[in-house]
Amino acid sequence: MYFNGFPKDFFAFFSELADNNDRSWFEENKPRYEESVVGPCLDFISAMGPELKKISPHFTAIPKKTGGSMFRIYRDTRFSKDKTPYKTSAALHFRHALGKDAHAPGFYLHLEPGQVFFGGGMWMPPSDALKKIRGAIDEDQASWKKVKSNKRLKDTFGALAEGNPLTRPPKAYAQDHPLIEDLKRRSFFVMRDSSPKSALKPDFIREVSETYRAASPLMSFLCKATGASF
Repeated sequence: MYFNGFPKDFFAFFSELADNNDRSWFEENKPRYEESVVGPCLDFISAMGPELKKISPHFTAIPKKTGGSMFRIYRDTRFSKDKTPYKTSAALHFRHALGKDAHAPGFYLHLEPGQVFFGGGMWMPPSDALKKIRGAIDEDQASWKKVKSNKRLKDTFGALAEGNPLTRPPKAYAQDHPLIEDLKRRSFFVMRDSSPKSALKPDFIREVSETYRAASPLMSFLCKATGASF
């Protein structure tokens, strides 16, 4: 599938939605949403499929509006004070093949007016997966240090995102552990910023796929730690 860049109206739609976040406006503009947002997102997902296979055969690009790689636009307002019904951004998640049945790493892309970023890893994995990751860091410290010092990863992302770490060491790990700051992490991911202007260009697919490739050392480590193939 050929991807020609996101259209200008992609970001304009979300800007206007932010000012008119109600069902009547959305229903009136739903054909525009389908044409300017859904269609380009599905084209991007389709084009990303072959690129992901060059990185790993175990990550999926599913060009479906529901149940695929595209996040729903509808917000879950059940436990939120903000009752606006729609998200004012688009997001794509390229899950590991085990992602539906087990917690595994994934690649991510976020698109909204004024903010575009993408990368990969695991955000707030559940306790069992988190325990496995910490165990892998502790048991194979050399491999973890190699991930963090990887030149391409550092050049692309700078460092791992902070990810809301614990204030105290997790159980079973001493404060003087040489990797205690990493063991305190509750998320393990890397992200880099781009721009809406870049997302309008046909070569945006290459920019994102090369960024995903740069995250490979981290993704490989996380896959191995959680029992997933890379």
